[in-house]
Amino acid sequence: MRKLNLLYIIPCVILMSCGGGDSGNETPIIPPPPPVPSPLQATLVFPENNKECTEGIVENDTQSTVNFQWNNSENTDTYEVNLKNLNTNNSIRITSNSNAAQITLSRGVPYEWFVISKANGTNQTAQSEVWKFYNQGPGIENYAPFPAEAVFPKRGANLTSTNTVKLQWNGGDIDEDIVSYTLLFDTVETPVIELGTGPDNFMDVTVSPGQTYYWQVITFDSQGNSSNSEIFSFRINS
Repeated sequence: MRKLNLLYIIPCVILMSCGGGDSGNETPIIPPPPPVPSPLQATLVFPENNKECTEGIVENDTQSTVNFQWNNSENTDTYEVNLKNLNTNNSIRITSNSNAAQITLSRGVPYEWFVISKANGTNQTAQSEVWKFYNQGPGIENYAPFPAEAVFPKRGANLTSTNTVKLQWNGGDIDEDIVSYTLLFDTVETPVIELGTGPDNFMDVTVSPGQTYYWQVITFDSQGNSSNSEIFSFRINS
């Protein structure tokens, strides 16, 4: 018999890779920028707290220009000077890129002021302490007291149900001659009922749940000068 020679053909398989491994077109991942640090509190320098400001430039009989100063605070780009006339409660705001600002004021008038530190790229701010001063006036030998500040309750406070509240306040005078306080207390927005006059900076008052109360303090000094505080309010919850 004739032998058949069988030829076995083994196919050759060629594996080809696709181009997916090329990372040259990938978008690089950019890390987010670091957060902007919050500004820190500025320290007030001048005008000094509870003092008479005598270092202004006199413009006329009624006005003088005062150079407000404070220490630079960290992480701060700009400062906002907030100033309030304590006789009229009118406020102004001045923006400064440095740690000083010249502001024209009425003479012989009490003011309070504070500085807010701000930084670009963040809404966070920092507020300094609040200082008070009297801007020197012509021929004034004794100044009226500063308007009293509420200590308790704070303005707009909501208190738990009670029948008695001890009102407390702080008074100040650059001449240090406060002699008495008169307390006005009422359920109307402009209180007219006098609860008494005396040297103490506190007084117990009778209240009712569910009622809003308004109070004001008149401060007197030994020379007969006086000042009226803002009208404070609080509510007793039911």
